[in-house]
Amino acid sequence: MARGLVSALSAAALAACLAAPAGAFYVPGTTPVDFKNDDPVTLHVNKLTSTKTQIPIPYYSLPLCAPEKVEEVGVSLGGILTGDRIESSAYKLEFRRQAKCQVLCRKVNSEEEGNSLAERIEQEYTVNWIIDNLPAAVVFADQNNEDNVRYQRGFPLGAMTADAEPVAIIFNHIGFHIKYHRETEENRARIVGFVVEPFSVHHEYEGEWSEKTQLKTCNPSQPVTRQMLAQAVAGGGEVIFTYDVEWEESDVQWAHRWDLYLRGSEDAEVHWFAILNSVVIVLFLTGMIAMILVRALHRDIARINDEADDDETGWKLIHGDVFRPPSGMFGPMMLSVMVGSGVQLLCMTIALMIFAVLGVLSPANRGGLATAFVSLFVVMGSFAGFVSSRLYKMFLGKFWGRNAALTAVAFPGSVVTIAFVLNMVLWSRGSTLALPFGTMVAIAALWFFVSAPLVLLGAYIGFTRDAITPVTRVNTFARTIPTQPWYLSPAVTALVGGILPFGAIFIELYFIMTSIWLSQPYYLFGFLALVIVILGITCAEISIVMCYFQLCAEDHRWWWRSFFTSGSSALYIFGYSIVYFATSLDITDPASATLFFGNMLMVSITFFLLTGSIGFLATLAFVRGIFGQIKVD
Repeated sequence: MARGLVSALSAAALAACLAAPAGAFYVPGTTPVDFKNDDPVTLHVNKLTSTKTQIPIPYYSLPLCAPEKVEEVGVSLGGILTGDRIESSAYKLEFRRQAKCQVLCRKVNSEEEGNSLAERIEQEYTVNWIIDNLPAAVVFADQNNEDNVRYQRGFPLGAMTADAEPVAIIFNHIGFHIKYHRETEENRARIVGFVVEPFSVHHEYEGEWSEKTQLKTCNPSQPVTRQMLAQAVAGGGEVIFTYDVEWEESDVQWAHRWDLYLRGSEDAEVHWFAILNSVVIVLFLTGMIAMILVRALHRDIARINDEADDDETGWKLIHGDVFRPPSGMFGPMMLSVMVGSGVQLLCMTIALMIFAVLGVLSPANRGGLATAFVSLFVVMGSFAGFVSSRLYKMFLGKFWGRNAALTAVAFPGSVVTIAFVLNMVLWSRGSTLALPFGTMVAIAALWFFVSAPLVLLGAYIGFTRDAITPVTRVNTFARTIPTQPWYLSPAVTALVGGILPFGAIFIELYFIMTSIWLSQPYYLFGFLALVIVILGITCAEISIVMCYFQLCAEDHRWWWRSFFTSGSSALYIFGYSIVYFATSLDITDPASATLFFGNMLMVSITFFLLTGSIGFLATLAFVRGIFGQIKVD
């Protein structure tokens, strides 16, 4: 009955997180939309992003053309967390109606507005538009191979000239190239491609400006070319925005319209080879470690159980202390809480990978990955409470309520604290990543009214069960630990133990960080799932090996070491982020650097709990297994 209640609450929580009233969230494009000739086609604008600052800003925070009334389109929780702010635009598009040199608007910018545009152009901000849930893209073609065409989402707001003193120019003329696929009916079709070609042109005209003014630089007899004088923006002045619209029939079906956006980059083959090479190396190393360990253990157990051999040496001598609960400030309470939180993250990761591999997390569903991340973490709280309480009871703890409360608060509280500081930085910069007050209330409600009750329920179920008993009796007094060699000190074993798990993922980590911080698409979830499996095996084996060496040295204090051995790989993750920041990013703004390292700190904490818990649980099973095989009087 208790299990059924947990399952029911988990399902209800997941439904509450993912479900929404009809029309409440912006998810067009997940179902086909049929257009007829001359039907209006809506273009939405999204945030402006920059890989140089990592701080997205609202589209209309700059002096760009806006409709008379800007209408916001609702986004999902994941969309808000990723900074999406989708709004209406001033562009007037009609299905399959060609258009040339349409004037969007004329802006006369003040000096401050012009300098603001120039600053954002220098910071390499990118414009993000959406038509029928397809992002605007620019095409990059290989001059040596015409078939090698790549699509990059978004297009630059402007560019810096190559003069001795660079000048910021804005792309104020956009050529729309929209592709459609004709369906069964002659006059019905679906949009399958959205490409833009940006130009910068200093428009000229005669006389005073009016709505009927004809441009000398853009008219039916004079198309825009790249040889025209570019439009500078620094210092303010007049900027006229224009556009062309070209419709083209395509053989691409609606179901495959995202394939072009997800096409691999130029180094895709290197990426695949590097991952495969890493997997083979890690499998070889872990296989060798497992083989050596199994052979050594088999020999040890055979010698120990030999009735003619009464000489007890090595790890058998500490059978009366090996299950002695940890003590001190970081005692059974904190260890059980951290392992419980790690199990919650592990369950969330497994479920997330299953959904990703099955294709449930479609790129058409904006913010779907972030929404699934939050939702799955919330509903996995019951596993955290159950595991934490079971370990705490095994350590002879009595305050299960305090244990459950810490499990529900410790990890989420630390992440929320860091996120709150980063949110204040983003809020001061007017970024779309800054969470609105309503979103913060919604996340707090998920935490306190869904996640925390599930943790408490799981903890109650775990604590009411019989305690996990040690396989050998614990002595009243602890045995004296002999002097340990330097290479078995806690710091050395932790640092050495973290190298192998980090080595299993560092190549994949590069591509994931590039996807996050350089806005490159990442879709190889099958390889990622394989790497995560290899990571789990590596964490388990390296923790077991280090624990075995420690037990052979007659040191029974293995509880925390087994956690830190594999969990220390988080130190290498954070260290790698420093190297990545210095070599791959061009960030000089303190706020942007704070955002980067704050996020990487949260990632490192998460990775520490996840890998540490895998190592601890594997070592616990190993210790119980080997001491359960020996004969003890």
